[in-house]
Amino acid sequence: MIGGISVTQLLILLVIVMLVFGTKRLRNIGSDLGSAVKGFRKGIEDEPENSEPEKIATEEKTSTEQNNKKENATVSKPTDTDV
Repeated sequence: MIGGISVTQLLILLVIVMLVFGTKRLRNIGSDLGSAVKGFRKGIEDEPENSEPEKIATEEKTSTEQNNKKENATVSKPTDTDV
């Protein structure tokens, strides 16, 4: 029993899925999913670790400066009629 699902329920679900999709399509879906996971893992391993934090810090600094400029430009100063 896995989280409240019995083995019989899993087998019934498997039969229904096989009837809906067919064995050939399920094989293709499994193959595509496996290659996608493999490519994702390869992309994670190939990514250089040192350059990424510097890039993120630079982007955050730039976006913060731009937001501050926008806020300063949009803030209206009170006039005598507002007070």
